[in-house]
This record gives sequence, C-alpha cells and structure tokens, in this order.
Amino acid sequence: MSRSYETVIGLEVHVELATKTKIFCGCSTQFGGAPNTHTCPVCMGMPGSLPVLNKQVVEHALAVGLATNCQINQYCKFDRKNYFYPDNPQNYQISQLYLPICHDGYVEIETEAGKKKIRIHEIHMEEDAGKLVHDEWEDCSLVDYNRSGVPLIEIVSEPDMRSAQEAVAYLEKLRMTIQYLGASDCKLQEGSMRADVNLSVREAGTEALGTRTEMKNLNSFRAIIRAIEGERQRQIDILESGEKVIQETRRWDDAKGTSRAMRSKEDAQDYRYFPDPDLVPVQISDGWIRRVRDAQPEMQEEKVARYQAEFGLPEYDAKLLTGSKHLADLFEAATALCNRPKEVSNWLMVEGMRLVKEQEQDVDQLSFSPENLAKLIRLVEDKVINRTVAKALFEEIVRTDMDPERAVEERGLKVVNDEGALRKAVEEVIAANPQSVQDFKNGKGKAAGFLVGQTMRAMKGKADPRMVEQLVRRLLSEA
Repeated sequence: MSRSYETVIGLEVHVELATKTKIFCGCSTQFGGAPNTHTCPVCMGMPGSLPVLNKQVVEHALAVGLATNCQINQYCKFDRKNYFYPDNPQNYQISQLYLPICHDGYVEIETEAGKKKIRIHEIHMEEDAGKLVHDEWEDCSLVDYNRSGVPLIEIVSEPDMRSAQEAVAYLEKLRMTIQYLGASDCKLQEGSMRADVNLSVREAGTEALGTRTEMKNLNSFRAIIRAIEGERQRQIDILESGEKVIQETRRWDDAKGTSRAMRSKEDAQDYRYFPDPDLVPVQISDGWIRRVRDAQPEMQEEKVARYQAEFGLPEYDAKLLTGSKHLADLFEAATALCNRPKEVSNWLMVEGMRLVKEQEQDVDQLSFSPENLAKLIRLVEDKVINRTVAKALFEEIVRTDMDPERAVEERGLKVVNDEGALRKAVEEVIAANPQSVQDFKNGKGKAAGFLVGQTMRAMKGKADPRMVEQLVRRLLSEA
C-alpha cells in the first residue's frame, strides 16, 4: 500500500531594494541599461577599490524587519562569501552570515484551515551578482555587470510551509508588505523578487526532516507552484522505489515542467566565510529604530479598517483593493478625483480584475491613470454615456490609458436620449419583428427584452437603455 507523505518547504527570498545607487558604490541601480554601463571599479571588483555602505539599504532592511516582526541585531557585520563564478567579479560576495541585521520574525498568512504563522529565521543584507547572457549563435556566454552590487535583502524562512499554496500565500504577503513600505517594487518579471525553494518530503506523522533539495531563482508564482509540485512528486517516486534523495541544487525548467541537477549542495564552510575587512560593523541605535518604525506607512490591515469606515466599503472589497499597494493607490487617487468610492471599487474589482485575468497579467501591471478612470465614472454618472459604452471605453483605458472624454467627443458616443429619435428606432424594430410582438401579447415577457436588445443594437449601443425599455413596453401595449 502506498505511503502518505508530507511536504516540508522553506523559502529563501531575494529582494532588490529600491535605492537609486548600489549597496557599496554610487553606480545606478536602474533596470534595463546597456550592458556594463552602470559600473565602476568597486562593483567590477577591481584591485584596491573600497566599498562604502549605502545608508538607505540599512533603512530599507530595518523597515522590512520591523514590519515582519523581527528582532534587530543592533550590532551587525558584513562577511565575505567566497566562490568563483564569472558573474561574481571579486570572487566573493559581500553578505551577512554571523550577525545578520534581522532575525526571529514571522508573517501571518491565510490558509484553508485559518491563519498560520510562517517564521522568518533571518533577514540579511548583501550585494547581487552580475548576469550571464548566453549567446547560442556564437556558442558563448557574455557577462553584464550592471546588476553586480545592486542591494539585496535575503529573507530566509523556517521550514514551516506544507504546500505550494502556502508558499505562494507567504510570498504574496511578503511582496505586499515590502511594496507598502516602498522598499522594493518586487517585480518578479524583472527579477527584483526571486525565490529559492528548499523542499523535502517525509512520511506523514513523522517528525524527522527528509533530505532537502534547493531550486534556484524562481521568478513567477506559477513557476513556484509547478516547481514545488514537480519536486515533491520526484522525491516521493525516489523514496517509493527504495532509493535515497540526494541533497543538491536543482534548476527548474518551467517550459518542460521538469528539474535537473546543477550541483551538490554546499554547506556554509564550503564558502569559507570570514568578516569583511573593508567594512566596519553597523551599529543601530534605539533612536534609529524608532525613527524607522515611526516612518512606517499605513499597512493593509489599517487600510482595510479605514476603507470600511471612511468609504463604506464591505470588508471583502476593502481586502481585495488593499491586497496590492498599486491597486490601493489607484483606488485612492481616483476616489479623490471623483468622490465615488463604491463606483471606483466596482470598476477596479469587476472589470479591472476580469481584464487582468483574461490577459494573464499581474494586477500591478495595470498602468492607466486614475484621472481617466475618474473621468469615465463622471461620464456615466452625468448620463453622457451608458454603461455599455463605458465598459468598452474602460478596456481601452486599461490597454492604452486613453482619455475617455476625448474619445466620446471624437467618436460621437454620447447617449441618444431624444425621445423622437428613439421612438422611430423602436417602431422600426417592432415592425421588423412581428413574431416577438405576438409572443409579448401571449405573455412571454422575454420578448420585450429581445426588442430592447435589437433597438440598442440599431442605436449602436448609444441609447439610454431605460428609455428604450419604457418606449418598447409602451408601444407594445399600444400595438
């Protein structure tokens, strides 16, 4: 009989911090520059160059640590993690092993069984490596050092997650928290948030941990779910066949839905960590911690309560809107312009979420201006356009950030509410559909709805639906 297994998951999450310059030099951190243009002797690892710590990196790390209920090491140090790889120009990475800036925190996630705490072992500051660009045409690899020295925090969880869904809920909570703080944009598609998955399986009911593997640099929630489920099944198949899981680092191929071994897993001693001699310890005063804590912005839980009290939104709506800082910002800005919070909420939650799902996008990719959403809402409220036209215009606003007022004028989309013109259109539709007229007289109420729809089509959606319905029923009763 097949045995039952439990999955044990821990995550190492790398987050690029939102600083204008790198962690130890003044080079730009802007994404997408020409290769090797955001570089200097420090981030290129030139002999004799000396690192100088960017204070903003410490501020962001502190803010994330406080928001995730961590203890702060008020005396912390940097260490050198030694390894050779082409994208690592110094042959070591400056990181924190012995005294990381934050430790022993947690975040709370929602699961099917209720709320669950996922413990955070530590958060440490470090520098990013460069990037290898593989040229298949020339059969070689090129190195771009623009990313070398970009500031990171690494958030290391305890092995507290038991499913892919819990792992994604934890990542979503981290991403939302960090975005609210303004510490990072956490754009997975640009690599500013990446996750390494440590996974093992064990027989259900046992306490001992199984042998874990690590899958590196997963940068989408979809890939993380598939990688976890694929690796879980691979390890179960190995154990069921009587073999042993090997501790190793694996690379997940999302296109193929499989992983492959990269290297045997290193332990800390393999990196020969030692304190960095070029960087003095960081001493964090009580006053500094207090200033960072006092500067924390309004977080999701506070926004949910305020949206219910100030705007009269249901709790469900408030939670959905605040689940993304970007969506919350859009909502608040559009509401400030048109003073119609429920309408703004409805457009974002219904039509906005529908389009995001259809286009397989992330909600943070909604890039239209709140001004144009506010204009659209006013056009509907003032009965300049009807909701059918408004829905079509909203799709264009989402796609191109079009000005709806200009579109209505240029395309002649204003509602036709001239009773004479509408009466003429209804009469023509009734004359063209005698069977529907007879069905209505025979008590089939849906026939009136069909005639309303035909009239709206004849008017190219620009009529006032209520006026059309009233005219249809009046003329049918007279027929």
